[in-house]
Amino acid sequence: MRIGQTIYLDHQATTPVDSRVFAKMSPFYAETFGNPHSADHVLGWESSQSMETAAATIGELIGADDDEIIFTSGATEANNLALLGLGRRAAGGGRRRVLVSATEHKCILAASRVLSEQLGYEVQYLPVDAQGFVDLAVLEQELSKDVLLVSIALVNNEIGTIQDISAITELVRASGALLHCDGAQAPCAIDMRAMTTLADLLSLSAHKIYGPKGIGALYVRRDLQAHIEPLIYGGGQQGNLRSGTVPVPLCVGMAEAVRLLNLAHSQSEREELRKRTAKFIGRVQDLPWQIHLNGPEISRRHPGNANLRFDGFEADNILRVLQPGLAASTGSACTSGIPEPSHVMRAIGLTADQANSSIRFSLGRETTSENVEEAVALIGDALGRLSRADLRQPA
Repeated sequence: MRIGQTIYLDHQATTPVDSRVFAKMSPFYAETFGNPHSADHVLGWESSQSMETAAATIGELIGADDDEIIFTSGATEANNLALLGLGRRAAGGGRRRVLVSATEHKCILAASRVLSEQLGYEVQYLPVDAQGFVDLAVLEQELSKDVLLVSIALVNNEIGTIQDISAITELVRASGALLHCDGAQAPCAIDMRAMTTLADLLSLSAHKIYGPKGIGALYVRRDLQAHIEPLIYGGGQQGNLRSGTVPVPLCVGMAEAVRLLNLAHSQSEREELRKRTAKFIGRVQDLPWQIHLNGPEISRRHPGNANLRFDGFEADNILRVLQPGLAASTGSACTSGIPEPSHVMRAIGLTADQANSSIRFSLGRETTSENVEEAVALIGDALGRLSRADLRQPA
């Protein structure tokens, strides 16, 4: 898609709000605006019903019931509630270890450090292979009866790796530990309807699926809810797990985004996106420079993810020259501006220079073939300009 003069290829950072989502949300700002926790009048009842309907729709995405969906401000809060909520309630028990994959989102890594530094848990980081897949042999070896929780993202936010969650679940269940999955990037990549049979806790985000920013959800298995300590205290909303007035317009928007994902054509839409991404990768690699794909083959990654390494160039220089024609990123938007190589890239075995020469391009449902061709031309022009100016990597 094109926004003004910019071709937008950063959909894993955020997606535009779908027009159908925006239309569904609008009445809840000016018409059906009652507080969903106001139990004494019809406007409150209407908002409460809309909130419950939204939770039920989101539950359908993963096979959960509406009372197992806890609305949060986004996936970061959901991830924190999963790790810290469970860890705080279980503190002092016999299960004192937590296993986390080395390529998790920064909010998971930060929360796991809190578990270690403030609550005394032993946190171990699971290695991944060169394509970003968790080493199942190491996972099996590390699992024991003292492991409380394993946290592994379904789909990586930088290189798009889709984990073999069925195999992971089998190992985790055999040990008696719980499994949390960061699913923020997953709905646009995989069918999630059976996910509640695989994960005990699952985090979701609306703005990664063409919904609004500021809203996400945590699936918490019903029998596990008593074992979660809330992060936010107050009026006891959402079963005492997350106090505060639930933002009904945002919940409705997230639900509509989920409903659109659940339509019959979603799988064919993913396949079309995968083909377009493969075309983009191939066309960029046809350029007369050393350009490599980071992560797994196209069939085992997010269908819109193209993380490319431009050997001999600095990614920041490429992105700067591309402005304002093309929007992409060097990795997670949550770590942009941090002057250090991506931890994901280092975990899959890249050197610091290789990590710093990598760019994540992420295509979306509105990316056209014309956008692809235009983007490739812009990238080729940028590389040519940098080569002529000798602005590659510093010596």
